[in-house]
Amino acid sequence: MLSFKAFLAFAVLATAVTALAIPRAAADVIAPAVTHPTAGTVWHVGALETVTWDTSSVPAWSENTGVLLLGFVEADDPSGNEHLDVDHPLAAGFRLADGAVKVTVPDVVPRDDYVVALIGDSGDVSGMFIIVP
Repeated sequence: MLSFKAFLAFAVLATAVTALAIPRAAADVIAPAVTHPTAGTVWHVGALETVTWDTSSVPAWSENTGVLLLGFVEADDPSGNEHLDVDHPLAAGFRLADGAVKVTVPDVVPRDDYVVALIGDSGDVSGMFIIVP
């Protein structure tokens, strides 16, 4: 799995290259905060869940799209690595202005430290939540 630092470096490089080709107004960073799931939310493998985010910073006309990644944060890992699964996005290509996307909970190991990362031209991570069988 690609490390978060490598993924972040790629995202920063891609954003910088894209920003050079886009007029300044369109290149403004949009970083909506994830509003659901929240800390302590429980998801069940195979269920259809809705991930939501705050769209107050997203212009309604924006065509910016996002990628939603599942990861986890181990309490005993001082690096804070989010172990994002970049090879298996939960969703991709949805409009950030929509404020929500439905995902099917993947068949993963049960744990209580999952997070979702919303990646547009920047990123935000949810609170830790639980996935169970």
